[in-house]
Amino acid sequence: QVQLVESGGGLVQAGGSLRLSCAASGHTFSSVAMGWFRQAPGKEREFVAGINWTGESTYYADSVKGRFTLSRDNVKTMVYLQMNSLKPEDTAVYYCATKVRNIWVVSRDRDEYDYWGQGTQVTVSA
Repeated sequence: QVQLVESGGGLVQAGGSLRLSCAASGHTFSSVAMGWFRQAPGKEREFVAGINWTGESTYYADSVKGRFTLSRDNVKTMVYLQMNSLKPEDTAVYYCATKVRNIWVVSRDRDEYDYWGQGTQVTVSA
């Protein structure tokens, strides 16, 4: 059973930083691409960042490029999303996701991901 558990969310002022973590278990973590998505109230869940199985390739939404950094530790089976220069528009529930199909491919499409964490709330005040 694949399990993903996010942590690290909270309330921060604009310009501040947060580090989200995702603990993964139940699959061959080191062989699978991982993604982060977010969903704000009244909006669809959108791609934030993705990382390939080695950690050598990362992909970001234009809205977070240059501010967010995604990394992974295949020994600890953890994924980390470092978020800097946060803006009020970054407020959302953030989800970690993984896949069992095309596992080597980082996708920006949420339908390509098969397992999701419970989410962690990030709130950025102006």
